[in-house]
This record gives sequence, structure tokens and C-alpha cells, in this order.
Amino acid sequence: MLINMTNVLADEGKFLETECEIEMDLFESSLGDFPILRKEPLIFRASNVSPGKAQYHGTMTLELQLACDRCLREVSKLFELNFSGVISAPEKDDEEHENSEFMEGYSFNIESLVSNEVLMNWPMKVLCSNDCKGICMKCGKDLNSGMCECDTFVPDPRMAMIKDIFNANNKEV
Repeated sequence: MLINMTNVLADEGKFLETECEIEMDLFESSLGDFPILRKEPLIFRASNVSPGKAQYHGTMTLELQLACDRCLREVSKLFELNFSGVISAPEKDDEEHENSEFMEGYSFNIESLVSNEVLMNWPMKVLCSNDCKGICMKCGKDLNSGMCECDTFVPDPRMAMIKDIFNANNKEV
């Protein structure tokens, strides 16, 4: 979705406030594709701060369906986005405003901004619960629903040489 910023960028003291729905139903990124379960309208405000420059603020809430990093169960994650920045008109070549990447001519790309903000607020680890046990490394069973029958004994690698000596002596006898 594009918001026309021509009036705000051209006239000093001009103000824009709008509430809009984002069009995406699936969040696509290099991490994967995640369905959007719930989205509230974006509240977007922009005001002219000097000729050719505007300051913007926005808030939005999204709920995405993610996978637990340990057991791969589906988890819903709420993203409460609050963002702000300064944009400039296309003819202004100002390097101090990093958010000009969301501008397409005199239009502000809301979808691109929301995608960027979701990535910036992405959790380091997604868990279904704090005490998630994960999955068995051998059979893949979800350990939250019960233990599996796999042998979980892991020998101490420092003792491997001694074990080999005993195994070799038993063969000679």
C-alpha cells in the first residue's frame, strides 16, 4: 500500500493522519513464509518539519503463526509495532535519512515499512513454552507429549580410548 506524501512534503506545517489496512495476509522473508493470523489497522501520522522533509510515526499490531524452535509446534506471536522516522522528498539527496528507502517517488510504501519493522522485532528464539523439551534427536518424537524409547546414553568421548582397549582385550581371550 502506498500513501501519497506530496502535500505533506511540499507545504510547511502540513499534517497527515490516516488509518489503513495492510494488504498482505502472509509475511514473506528469507526466514520463510508465515501466515498473518490477525492484523489491526495501521495508524500513520506524518507532519512537515522543513521544506521537503517530513517526520512520521506509526503503530500497528500483527499476530503471526511461527514454529517453535525446539519442537516445531505452531505458535502465535504478537508483534506490537511502533515506528518513527524522517523522510525527504525525492529531489532532496539527504544521506542522514535512512528511511528514504520506503519512498517511491512521493509515495510512502507502508507494506515495505511493516515488513522491515517485523524483522527488526523478530524474537531471537521462538518457543511454545519456556520449558519446551524439544524433539528426540534419534526418532523425532515430540518430548513434550512424553518420553520415547530411544537409548539416550552418550558415552564420555574422553573415555573412548580406554573403551577401545578393553574391547580389543576381550577379543583376544
